[in-house]
Amino acid sequence: MNLELRHLKVVCAIAETGSVTKAASQLGLAQPALTAQLQRIERTLGGPLFDRDRRGARPTALGELVLSRARVLLPAMKGLQDEAARLAASGTSRMSRYRIGAIGGPVFAHLLHRLSAAQPESAISTYASYSVDELATMALNGKLDFVQVGVCGDALPSADFGLVWDTIAVDAVCVLMTEDHPQAKGTEVDLAELATEQWAAAPGDGCFETCFAASCARAGFTPRRVLETDVRACIDMVELGVAIGLCQPTFRPPAGLTTRPLKGAPLRWRLILGWHPESPAARYAPKVTELARDAYHDVIARNEGYVTWTRDHPTLGGQHLAAA
Repeated sequence: MNLELRHLKVVCAIAETGSVTKAASQLGLAQPALTAQLQRIERTLGGPLFDRDRRGARPTALGELVLSRARVLLPAMKGLQDEAARLAASGTSRMSRYRIGAIGGPVFAHLLHRLSAAQPESAISTYASYSVDELATMALNGKLDFVQVGVCGDALPSADFGLVWDTIAVDAVCVLMTEDHPQAKGTEVDLAELATEQWAAAPGDGCFETCFAASCARAGFTPRRVLETDVRACIDMVELGVAIGLCQPTFRPPAGLTTRPLKGAPLRWRLILGWHPESPAARYAPKVTELARDAYHDVIARNEGYVTWTRDHPTLGGQHLAAA
């Protein structure tokens, strides 16, 4: 006889009730039939699973081993059945599980919020990394369904990953500074006016540092070293006057700090969503992309100064994408 899940349910019922008679009643079986079934299970496993006397049935060492496995397998099988049923019932409009990787940021948080609201029955797991290449590799290997990342200007991650990339928005890179900084008085900042500043930015594996140096060269100066560190340390350095920061307009500065776009948008940041075209998730990509764009507009609406500024820059801020 091959051991089946129904046999594990029998063993669990006897252990939970402490009696073959009570277990038979719970399972809707006759007591002799359950006893005979238990004996067949014990022969298959090679020994008694319970010590039975007038006080009831208590698991043997072998019985404890079987119970420990059964208490893992039975809930796992129930979870599989429930998940499969939800997926079958949902048709083609949603997945039962979304595995999303991202470099982070408020747009990612709002995407998760919108996805959870639209599909509350779907499980969502996340993975964070500063490396676009790492996230793309995980999507290529089937470990992530979608990745939301940012890249410099017109760049896209390497085609070697074989992923499809859809643009969520293209923004001007902004400067993070104290509200009393001399260059914070206007609606935008001329990069040439910041030639003597120290800079701070979060790390990444793209071409941003090279593009920044090239933009500074076009503005007539060589930038002082960019200090790469985490976002919290960048904020602290800006607050202390050690440096000014480079950030996206979706970033919401703390009290005392403000952001301004660079005049002429010499540096741009492209927010993109990627997935593997042959993955099961590919069929849901249009909906997730739509949610990501909605999430972007949720976030950028908080930066009224930037939204006003983009009216004179119609290719920035996701406007032309929304129109399309």
